[in-house]
Amino acid sequence: MTESTFKAPTDVEMVPRLLVVAMFGLMLITLSIAFFARTTDAPLVGVVPASPIVQSVDVALIGDRNGAYSVIGTDGTVLAVSDRDKAGFIGVIGRVVARKRDTTGLPLDAPVQVVRRADGIVAIIDPLTQMDVPLMGYGQDNVAAFARLLD
Repeated sequence: MTESTFKAPTDVEMVPRLLVVAMFGLMLITLSIAFFARTTDAPLVGVVPASPIVQSVDVALIGDRNGAYSVIGTDGTVLAVSDRDKAGFIGVIGRVVARKRDTTGLPLDAPVQVVRRADGIVAIIDPLTQMDVPLMGYGQDNVAAFARLLD
């Protein structure tokens, strides 16, 4: 046996040319549709409209050196701490808000709104960055950490 019998032939196409052309064609069609929709201001479809707010509380999310976040009410009382009572998700949201504000040069200690909408969804709204985070799909304990602030 010679060494050449173990080499794969180099003239065989790994991916058929028709498949490559179809892939790039699909990509071009998709980009064309997106460009058309953006330039003609086509209405957004498939976006769930925001339900009206039925309950709201303003709180500040203040982090410490250890990474724990405290939820401080407008009167200065500590309402929750992220490292207690299955409230670790408060720290996650606190870091997201802090990062967004830090990159835009906004004050880190300004309050955010914890809201409950008419459809029952709890959301975090940051008026400074216009960030609106509906707490859907994050798990029951994570949503409950913020829902307790409204009860």
